[in-house]
Amino acid sequence: MGNYSVNCADGLFCFGKIPFEIKTVVIAEKMRISPGSQDYGILAGMVESALKTGVPRAIYRAAQVSGRTPETILIDGISFRSRLLSANIGETCTVFPYVATCGRELDEWSRQYTDPFFSYVAEAVKESVLASALKFLYCHLMKAYGIVKYSRMAPGSLADWPIEEQKPFFRMMGGVEKETGVILTENYLMIPSKSVSGIIFPSERSFESCMVCHRSGCRGRKAEYDRDLFDRIVKG
Repeated sequence: MGNYSVNCADGLFCFGKIPFEIKTVVIAEKMRISPGSQDYGILAGMVESALKTGVPRAIYRAAQVSGRTPETILIDGISFRSRLLSANIGETCTVFPYVATCGRELDEWSRQYTDPFFSYVAEAVKESVLASALKFLYCHLMKAYGIVKYSRMAPGSLADWPIEEQKPFFRMMGGVEKETGVILTENYLMIPSKSVSGIIFPSERSFESCMVCHRSGCRGRKAEYDRDLFDRIVKG
């Protein structure tokens, strides 16, 4: 499954050199770059450079749920306020909070592209690397813990679990900056920007935050809006 070490002092699983791929043709299609064009040649060069530079990382812990109310849930001694998180995790005892990132190396690499268009392309490259890191992490968790179906939630993805909850989340994780290079800003954003945090938990019913988000026209939507679910859990 690649290289990882376990810091036994705090139970943090840390993945260092995660294997990843960047599909030039997929990014070209997304950016509407024609194969054989000059821009495609530049993109191919960017991908080749990124493949040599990127060091995506991920960390997670097997955390214990020790208490819950309809409004809050206690995970490894840290309280989080979210009706949806509490309801979705339900009676599950062990959950897997995580942070994954494209890595500082690739983030610094992207800054050389000052042209607005290719700066945007560089962001797409970093997104692709982050996606590989997440896929690696999810596959590891499923194999290591025998998880068949899972759901995931992220602080800041919904008003019900606001971005301010990043602060206690990072406190619960411990060692995020040391092991991944990811920094949490005063505004609760992560640097590098192509980083994600969240909690994975076993679930018979797959859940995506999109299911209770009624924002229309979202390019990243992964599931249809479920008004009944929103009314039942979020509104209470």
